[in-house]
Amino acid sequence: MAKKSGELVVGLDIGTTKICCIVGEQTDEGIDIIGIGTHPSKGLRKGVVVNIEATVGSIRRAIEEAELMAGCEITTVYTGIAGGHIKGINSQGIVAVKDKEVREADIQRVIDAAKAIAIPLDREVIHVLPQEFVIDDQGGIKEPLGMAGVRLEAKVHIVTGAVSSAQNIVKCANRTGLNVADIVLQPLASSEACLAEEERELGACLVDIGGGTTDIAIFSGGAIVHTAVIALGGNNLTSDIAIGLRTPAHEAERIKQKFGCAMASMVDKDEQIEVPSVGGRQPRVLNRSILCEILEPRVEEIFQLVHREIQKCGYEELLASGVVITGGSSLLGGMAELAEEVMGLPVRRGMPKGIGGLVDVVKSPMYATGVGLVLYGAKHLEAKHFKIREDNIYRKVMDRMKGWLQEII
Repeated sequence: MAKKSGELVVGLDIGTTKICCIVGEQTDEGIDIIGIGTHPSKGLRKGVVVNIEATVGSIRRAIEEAELMAGCEITTVYTGIAGGHIKGINSQGIVAVKDKEVREADIQRVIDAAKAIAIPLDREVIHVLPQEFVIDDQGGIKEPLGMAGVRLEAKVHIVTGAVSSAQNIVKCANRTGLNVADIVLQPLASSEACLAEEERELGACLVDIGGGTTDIAIFSGGAIVHTAVIALGGNNLTSDIAIGLRTPAHEAERIKQKFGCAMASMVDKDEQIEVPSVGGRQPRVLNRSILCEILEPRVEEIFQLVHREIQKCGYEELLASGVVITGGSSLLGGMAELAEEVMGLPVRRGMPKGIGGLVDVVKSPMYATGVGLVLYGAKHLEAKHFKIREDNIYRKVMDRMKGWLQEII
């Protein structure tokens, strides 16, 4: 049965270790996952594209696999962005309300006022996320449309990133014949898939531990209040194992996934593992606890940096729901226990939820961003703001003039 393209939402998670394409179909009940394609990622380092050709090849394979499983053609995707260049800041704007009743145009004006901050030329705004609105000193308003008042204030969280990094992601997608509907901050996408509404309200910190980066998003009062990206991830753990045990990188990754544990105290002291050597030397048999002693300091360092970010933004006391860890690297044994020990907050592992269809296939922290991109795309289908192939200048001017006329009328 041919599906209407409007019913499909596609999330493309361009990660450091894997490219993941997830196809969701909108139904009356919500979103059904109908296709998934993954391929090892070659061409990214710490969340940033460093080789366009290699990235394009990996994206093409993941897309083909997803198209085959879903039985459809993919033309438009929602893609994620991460990397050390991401910065988040809080800002606010105030405007006078026309006709003493808040209209859509007033909300747009106050958000424009809030995002009117000095941003260097090499950076661009990725998201403007409203936290709350204040009408005549009455705070805590989430939806001000239609309310009476004379002064409207907006508190927003602005996420900015390097122009070149965003352009390279879009360029890679375009080279595979895809349009990018929107670029989404990866921890924001992951939170769509892993956090419950109550957790956002009570206060929660989402920590997405990927291959190249660890992404942080802190929520309080139902809104995002702080975002940060730490340039450490699962690849650093693999690299530590490769150096510490003197074994090839691909073997180090296998050993990490099969035998790795973030807490040495959780492992039997007498358990042994076989470690292949480099350069054709004989494999060695070592105690598993040696592997865990290599992993523990690095995982501890990641969570100490996360804790520092939480303290820096002053929301540590307000995280009643604690911390939710997700991402492929969070599958390492003992992760949640060590995180609780380091941060002194309750920690749980976050799985994608709120979806139907191929739930068993995507029910893993490693698919949190991909599923989150689909859920984010379904929520924002109407507002496609990220124009890649810009229409001609005449069309742009006409649209701007139409907007002005509507405001005057």
